[in-house]
Amino acid sequence: MAEAAEAFGPTHPEIREQVARLCCDFPGDYWRELDRARAYPQAFVEALTAAGYLALLIPEAYGGSGLGLGAAAAVLEEVHRAGCNGAACHAQMYTMGTLLRHGSEVQKQAYLPEIAAGRLRLQAFGVTEPGSGTDTTAIRTTAKRDGNRYRVNGQKVWTSRAEHSDLMLLLARTTPRDRVERRTEGLSVFLLDMRDALDKGLTIRPIRTMINHATTEVFFDDLEIPADSLIGEEGLGFRYILSGMNAERILIAAECIGDARWFIDKAAAYAGERRVFGRPIGQNQGVQFPIARAFAATEAAALMVRKAAALFEAGQDCGAEANMAKLLAADASWQAADTCLQTHGGFGFAEDYDIERKFRETRLYQVAPISTNLILSYLAEHVLGLPRSY
Repeated sequence: MAEAAEAFGPTHPEIREQVARLCCDFPGDYWRELDRARAYPQAFVEALTAAGYLALLIPEAYGGSGLGLGAAAAVLEEVHRAGCNGAACHAQMYTMGTLLRHGSEVQKQAYLPEIAAGRLRLQAFGVTEPGSGTDTTAIRTTAKRDGNRYRVNGQKVWTSRAEHSDLMLLLARTTPRDRVERRTEGLSVFLLDMRDALDKGLTIRPIRTMINHATTEVFFDDLEIPADSLIGEEGLGFRYILSGMNAERILIAAECIGDARWFIDKAAAYAGERRVFGRPIGQNQGVQFPIARAFAATEAAALMVRKAAALFEAGQDCGAEANMAKLLAADASWQAADTCLQTHGGFGFAEDYDIERKFRETRLYQVAPISTNLILSYLAEHVLGLPRSY
């Protein structure tokens, strides 16, 4: 299996080993305490930043490592395999691409070295709105040009990490929808410096959820931002955002693979140790088979994740592979989670085992950052040639 994985690009064993060692400093009780308090894993994020992992994709010229998406995927997979949670900071990796690919040299020089050094955080991604959901072209947040500034009005929801980020990648409509020929036109992307915006038209309100995800809703009330906050050309923002979504799906899929392997390791170890009726429960095929199936599903999904990452790094079209990687990995992690909980029986619901926490966390990826149903619609339409369903 290792040889097959190498066929889709390097597996980065040294990075994986280093990340695993770092994660040893953040065991289950660290995450359980944060989960109870709904607190942000500040120390964990600072450790990842100091080790340079959140700057992997930033070119060396700007202070980063200049590595590819496969290395970033390896980091996030190992974080989750160790029982930790990369959701506190993973957005910095996949939002980075919009700035790298479409930002001006002035913007790159101003922000990338500061992000690489850990002095600035780019963790917030303002796209989803209460009335649009995954219909991104229906967003109502507007940014109207006013001299050398834009005035932003509207609302975003499920904007995770906004309270813990200095910068936000913001998608807003700059041309009314009824004045464009195509609904994907007239949207623009801005790099918003939230440090200057709080209490000046920007309001952030936390949303309490079933997992400790530091998510919020964000309100813009006539917020003024400099015109040079615009990334790329006005009106092309939807294209810019789309270009980063494949990276997002591949990286989230890698997290799911890490989760799945954590669950499988836990389930197999417990099944080998737990004795009922004088024998280990893992001797029973009714316990063995679900764990084995979860393992097989995870290994297959992992190959698709690596294939998608290799295609992305090579600059090739990987829309289908990125979507399939996200679908298969999310399904594998959920299958492994359910199997692990079932294997542990009542103990799986106890906080001290960490299973119920990870069970809740991995369930998110059936829904976010894109629903598995929408991935199926994408594959049906764009790969299989079936009629568009929505």
